[in-house]
Amino acid sequence: MHSALIARGISLSRGSNLILSDVELSVSEKQRLGLVGPNGVGKSTLLGVLAGTITPDAGVVELHPPTARVALLAQEIDRPRDEVVSGFLWRRTGLAKVQAEFDQATLDLASDQPGADDRYSTALDQWLAAGAADFESRQGEVLARLALPQTLLDLPMAALSGGQAARVGLAVVLLAQPDILLLDEPTNDLDFVGLDILEEHLTSLSIPQLIVSHDRAFLERVITGVVEIDPHHKSAAFFDGGWLAYLYERDVAARHAEERYSEFVDKRSALQDRVQQQRQWADTGAKRAKRMPSDGDKFIKARNLAQSEKLAGKAARTEKAMERLEQVDKPWEEWELKLSLAVAPRSGDIAAALDEAVVSHGDFTLGPISLSIASGERVALLGHNGSGKTTLLNAMLGAQTLTKGGRFVGPSVIVGEMMQLRSQFSGAATALRAFQDAGGPDTDAEARTLLAKFGIGREHVDRPAESLSPGERTRLVLALMQTREANFVVLDEPTNHLDMLAIEQLESALADYPGTILVVTHDRQFLDSLRIDRVIELENGQIVSDASPN
Repeated sequence: MHSALIARGISLSRGSNLILSDVELSVSEKQRLGLVGPNGVGKSTLLGVLAGTITPDAGVVELHPPTARVALLAQEIDRPRDEVVSGFLWRRTGLAKVQAEFDQATLDLASDQPGADDRYSTALDQWLAAGAADFESRQGEVLARLALPQTLLDLPMAALSGGQAARVGLAVVLLAQPDILLLDEPTNDLDFVGLDILEEHLTSLSIPQLIVSHDRAFLERVITGVVEIDPHHKSAAFFDGGWLAYLYERDVAARHAEERYSEFVDKRSALQDRVQQQRQWADTGAKRAKRMPSDGDKFIKARNLAQSEKLAGKAARTEKAMERLEQVDKPWEEWELKLSLAVAPRSGDIAAALDEAVVSHGDFTLGPISLSIASGERVALLGHNGSGKTTLLNAMLGAQTLTKGGRFVGPSVIVGEMMQLRSQFSGAATALRAFQDAGGPDTDAEARTLLAKFGIGREHVDRPAESLSPGERTRLVLALMQTREANFVVLDEPTNHLDMLAIEQLESALADYPGTILVVTHDRQFLDSLRIDRVIELENGQIVSDASPN
């Protein structure tokens, strides 16, 4: 049976802040829709409403059939300290809930509860459809496909590396068997192999899918249409076709809106000028007729007054035409991040280097690695999840203790970091205080003004930094990078959680940046924009390639 999800008139406010207004959308069999819009526009909130975890103020969500199972896989992987990987997979795929319902239905049937037969039959169908019967065998196959050892199943989620956690998150997507799939930033932290696996899996499914992502290359490969949330009206618009088709249609619509408004302004201005001219002629003619009666001929005087009244009538009709002119609102200009990177004076010839450096933690070893980054180089550090990229960055910058070997950072090097976990904004301090403590402006007024330029307004700055969305926390980091001078920018997955306008601004700022750049990214379009001089590839803690890009 084909499944579908239909949302009608969804509206939601938080206090005085309108999040969604009369949102209408539908997603049916074989549709893979990208849900797009700026950070904070309400995409994750809408997914929560569609999944039934958030109750809207108005509107309804209809499932066809009503028993269709909806899976929402959120963007941030929760990693409870007391939950092992096997339990995480069982819970996040929705099977823990399905199993609990099946167990209760079985107990009800055994105790001969009224209606137990029907409930048991329904629960059994759900249990089988969700893939509970063969979950263990499928789990083993998926872990092997993702190069994850079976022994990982018994490890606590909190003990996993960032790369391992990303692949476990991908395993959830591969193992889940819902009728309708909602994905929130599924590409975050995935390597190129993981992206290929995810894209292949999603395009092989015939179920309805709604996907939030800011990875432009991923969207072009996967989606069949776009749902765009308007940041001004808080409503949704549908665009059929892939990502490039959406960009074209959006630009065409924007151009037509500008043309309609320009035409309206020109017509209104022409009518206003005509009214003013007709009124002026009428007033001037009437005054002249009364003052200079043309040799005292009362008929001529009457004719001149009549002409003046006729002109006044024309002016009144022109005003009526202005009133009938269809009003066209000025196209709303969306807030746009304007990013520039503060540049420190050039460093010495060598920005940073490692000499036979080794880092060991747990069963993973990085190195020995000898590596030198020259001043002004643009270097991309690539590799599979868990290959040691973030460990290498931390080792080079002194954030990771070396087991052996040495490191060097030039004495005049000033580093600007955007590290993967954005850890400086993960505490309970307010966003304003955390920003100032991390190196933002000392005065509250200066800090608030700067943050406002990055879309962090009054409703954000007094909240705990940890309560901000991932995109909002990333904007805090960008604001820091604008205010603090640096000649060596280190970026670890910088496009994670950023909206597309912010990514484009970051690309533009980095294009003009004269300092040294060391970047870890799996965003293919972002990487192409950087004009990289050198690509270093890691595998199992070792450098396997160091060369110019192809």
